Parts: sequence; C-alpha cells; structure tokens
Amino acid sequence: MKPRIAILAAVPPNGEKGGAERFFIGLRDALVNAGMAAELVEVCGDERDYNHIQETYLRFYDLDLRAFDGVISSKAPSYVARHPNHVCYLLHTMRVFYDMFDDVFPRPWPELHEQRRIVQALDTAALQVPKTKRVFAIGEEVAARLRNFNGIDAEVMHHPTSLTGLHEGAFKYLFLPGRLHPWKRIDLAIEAMKFISAPVDLVISGTGEDEDRLRRLAGGDTRIRFVGHVDDEELVSLYADALAVLFTPRNEDLGLVTLEAFLSGKPVITCVDSGEPSRVVRDEESGYVCAPDPRQIAPRIEQLLQSPVHAEAMGRRGMASIAAITWQRVAASLIDALGFATCPEFKAVWS
Repeated sequence: MKPRIAILAAVPPNGEKGGAERFFIGLRDALVNAGMAAELVEVCGDERDYNHIQETYLRFYDLDLRAFDGVISSKAPSYVARHPNHVCYLLHTMRVFYDMFDDVFPRPWPELHEQRRIVQALDTAALQVPKTKRVFAIGEEVAARLRNFNGIDAEVMHHPTSLTGLHEGAFKYLFLPGRLHPWKRIDLAIEAMKFISAPVDLVISGTGEDEDRLRRLAGGDTRIRFVGHVDDEELVSLYADALAVLFTPRNEDLGLVTLEAFLSGKPVITCVDSGEPSRVVRDEESGYVCAPDPRQIAPRIEQLLQSPVHAEAMGRRGMASIAAITWQRVAASLIDALGFATCPEFKAVWS
C-alpha cells in the first residue's frame, strides 16, 4: 500500500493565491508522481492580528493526523502539528515577529515584544528535533533566519516553480511580476525609470496593498504599465517577451520570480539585500546584483537595452544555473527523510 502523506497547508482566509499555494500544489504532484499517496490538508491561516494568529496555531496543534503515515509541514505555523513521522520543509515563519518586526512596528509597545517572544518560543519548541524528525528550508535566507532567531539548523533545498510552459520569446520590455507589497520594493524599479531616457516599457503585473502609492509614484510616465492580475497563460507570455526581469524585494525567502525568469531565458536584476535572489543571481553572469538604489539599477537596465544579445546570453546562463532545482529532487529528499525511500512504489517510479 502506498504511504499516505499529509502536506499541511496554511491558506489565507480570503482565498488569495500566491507562491505558497503554487508550492503546495507542486509538492503534492511531485510526491504523487514519485509513488506516494499525498494530499493537501488545508487549514485557515489567519494572520490579521495576534488573536487570530493564536487561533491558527491551535488549529494546527489540534489536527488529528493519525490516518497518515507521514506529515510534511511548511508555512508557519503548520509545524506545530503533532505526528510521530513529521518533516518540516520550511517556507518561512511569521516574519512580522522576526526580521520585519522593527519595520512593521517602529515604536513597539511592551505587549508586542511579549507577543514576539511567545511566537518565537512556540516556533523553537515545535521545530526542535526530535519533535520534527528533520528540518529543511527553501533557501539560505530562511535557514539563516532560523539559526539567528531560533538556534535551529536546517538543510537548504530550493524548490522549483509549478508554473508550466515557461519559454524564451522576444526581448522587448522590462517586466516586474508579483504582489504589490511594500516589502517587494517595486518603487525602486519605478524610480529607476526616471534615470532612463530610452522608450522602453516597464510592465508591472499583480495587485496588492501598495498599488495606489505605486501608481502615484509612476505619475504620468506612459512607459510604466500596470496590468493588474494576470492568469498563468498571460504570465508565461509576459515572461517570454521580456528583455529582463526586475526583482528587488527585501530579504526574500526564495523568490520564484527569479527561477521563472531564468526558465524563460531572461536575466534578473536584483539587489544585494534581496535575500535568496541575491544568492541565486550571479552578478554580471545571469543578471545584476545592485545596491538598492534607483541610480545603481538604472545603468544596469541601460546596459541590457544597449545589448539585447548580452541579455539573451545572461538569461541562458541563468537557465543553466538552476537545472538541478527540480521537483523530483525535492520529492526524493522528503520521501527519504520520512523513511519511505525503500518502499516498492518509490523504487518503481525512480528506478
């Protein structure tokens, strides 16, 4: 009988789809393709305030998972779930109580400090071996955060995107996809356009709480186009015909944008403090890693505008650099960590 594996998924109450939701689907499909009976166990992950966060912790802690042979947790706080065969593949903890605390709460009051202490203590207790059999992290950025705040070591294992059909097309415009959130620092790209005289478009896809401010910042620059939410087919098309992809977030956990750009044969411009993208992009080889300053980003854009052939070569080097990041490798590592690598179903698929 195939091992039955639960993938614990914290899903937002509004049903919004993002990188985490793509991750859950990609991981489930990879495990199924590897011969496992994998299924998503979705739990509402409401983070609107501390009381709702507490309720989310309790929902995961109270899950009855006895029907499963193994459990894979990921996004906070799914790892507080209880099961004797439990592996965590950590997307991230609740960053508002970690590295972004001072950014979100510039003048925190004592109660907030106590809430932060409690959240970190709960996470540390839940993630300590042997309560979880093994801990993986989706990138060095997440692993470093876990070491610094929780004193826990994790094995770094990148995962690919589950967006299919990515391919190289023309090299026409600058593309910036993703959620319009202050942490994504889309304003850096908009400000960089002020130092570029060439008639090149900056296409920004996605929606979010920072949209109104960003539109005001763009002003009357007709080269900057906000296209809103796009479906997967249009997203693939936008990647395909971009000259380069701009991705300049702050301390990003992994950043599937980088991987999707490379799979589309596009160079990526990111920043030295962008987290995992700054590690994945090789400066002047597969893109540029700049200071988070529009005056530093603009000249790199100009270089690519002047030589699309150079942009094409960079994008292809980027594609080659991530060839080893596959769902098959992720599935094999997690199946091994759960102790199912010797089961007949797995060996039949991977022989």
